[in-house]
Amino acid sequence: MSLPKYLGFLFAFLLVAAAGVQASDSPDPAYLDELLRQAVELRLSDAREWHLLLHYRENLWKGFTSEADGPAFFLASNGKTDPAAELEATLRKLFTDELVGRTAQDTQCAFPARYHWLKSVLAIDDRRLLPKPCVRFADWLSALNPEGVTLIFPSAFMNNPSSMFGHLLLRIDQKGQTEQTRILAYTINYAAEITTSNGFTYAYMGMTGGFKGYFSTMPYYLKVQEYRDFESRDIWEYRLNFTQDQVLQMLRHAWELGNTYFDYFYFKENCAYHILSLLEVADPRLHLTDEFIVWTIPTDTIRRIPGEPGLVADRVFRPSLTSQIEGRNATLSHDERGWLGHIVKDPSVAQADGFRRLALDRQAFVLDVAAHYLRYLGLSDERHAASYRERYRAVLVARSALRVQPAAVVIPPLSEAPEKGHLARRAGVGFGWRQDGFFEEINLRPAYHDLLDPEIGYTP
Repeated sequence: MSLPKYLGFLFAFLLVAAAGVQASDSPDPAYLDELLRQAVELRLSDAREWHLLLHYRENLWKGFTSEADGPAFFLASNGKTDPAAELEATLRKLFTDELVGRTAQDTQCAFPARYHWLKSVLAIDDRRLLPKPCVRFADWLSALNPEGVTLIFPSAFMNNPSSMFGHLLLRIDQKGQTEQTRILAYTINYAAEITTSNGFTYAYMGMTGGFKGYFSTMPYYLKVQEYRDFESRDIWEYRLNFTQDQVLQMLRHAWELGNTYFDYFYFKENCAYHILSLLEVADPRLHLTDEFIVWTIPTDTIRRIPGEPGLVADRVFRPSLTSQIEGRNATLSHDERGWLGHIVKDPSVAQADGFRRLALDRQAFVLDVAAHYLRYLGLSDERHAASYRERYRAVLVARSALRVQPAAVVIPPLSEAPEKGHLARRAGVGFGWRQDGFFEEINLRPAYHDLLDPEIGYTP
C-alpha cells in the first residue's frame, strides 16, 4: 500500500473511531425508556433497598415519607413522599449532564449508592449509559482504604445530658490495619449542629427537632481523644461481619448523605438511630430501626447488635483515662503508692535516692501512672491546669531518662460489656407500711438506670 493511500485509510479509521466514541458518550433516550419500563415491571420503587436508600418510612395511614429533610436529596419535586416519582427522576437524571444535590455533582457521583443499586438490578449496559469517573468520591474512598467496619460505643458521660445515654458511631477499618494503627482509621459520625448556648432552648430544640443533624467523617484518634481522655469514657468496639461489597455500598450511601440533613430528635432520630440505618443499607436483611418506634436509646441499640446472629465478629475494650489510672494503681505496692503521691505533688521526688533504689521497671511504671494522673488532672481541673501540665512535662522528662519500655498492662473494664446490662425502661408496683399507714404505688421509668438497678453493663 502506498503512503498516500495508507494515510487516507488511517484518517478515515480515526474519523469512524471518533464517531463511535461520540455515540457512546451520548446517552440513548430509547435506553432510558427501556429502563423506566423495567423499573415499573420490577416494582423497584417498592423494594426495601430503595426505601432504605431514601430513608422512607410508612405513614400512619397510607403512603411514605422520607426522614431525610434536605430538599437537595430529592431529584423529584415530590420525592420526599413518592418513592416511584423519585426513582423515575433518578433514572432520568442519569441520562443528563445536570449537576445535582447539595454537592453539585453528576447524578452518578452525587448518589453513587442509588446508581450502584439501579445498575445491579436493571443490569445497566455501560455502553449505552457510560459510567462517570467521580474523582471526588474516588479520592475520598481511597483515603478511607476500607476493608471492614466496626461499631463504636462510648459509654455514658454524666457531665452532659446529651451524652448520658452513650453514643454510637462507625469506624472504617483500613486494609492492612493492625492493633497499633487502627486508631488512625476514619469514623462516620452523626451529630446535631448546635446553634444555641441557652440551656432551655437547647433542651427544647433537641427534643422537638429544632437542630439539623449531619453525617461527618473524621479520624478515629480525635474521637478517642475526646471520649477516652477528655471525657474519661470507656469505649467498646464491635467489629462487624460485613463483606467488602456491603462495606462499599454503605460508604457509597454515607457519601450521598452529604446532600442532606435530618431534623435531629434527641429521643428518636439521634446518633444511634441513624447509625443503625447505615448498617441496614449495608445489609438490607437487617431490621434494626424497626424496633425503635417511640424512642431510640443507644444503650438499647447496643444490646440489639450482638443479638443479631453472626453480625459481630469480636469485641474490644478501650479503657478510658480514669480506667487506665485505676487499673494501674491497683497493681502498685503500698510503698509505690506512697512514691506516686509524692511525685504527683513534686516531680523532683523522682530523683530521690529512695525512689532510685526501686527496680528500673517499677520506677518506670510509677512514673507512667503519675503521668496519666497528672494528665487527667490537667484536663479536669481548668483552674489549676497550667500547674498540672508543668508537672506532667517534668514527669515525662524523668520517665524518658529511664529508657525502659512501658509495661504491658491489661486494664479490665469496671463493669461488664454494655449489651449485658438491664433494659432501660422499667415498670413496677408495690405496697407497704410507712409512718403508721398503709401505702401502695405504681412506678414507671421510661429510660436509663438508677441506684436500685444492677450495675452490670453500666458505668458504676
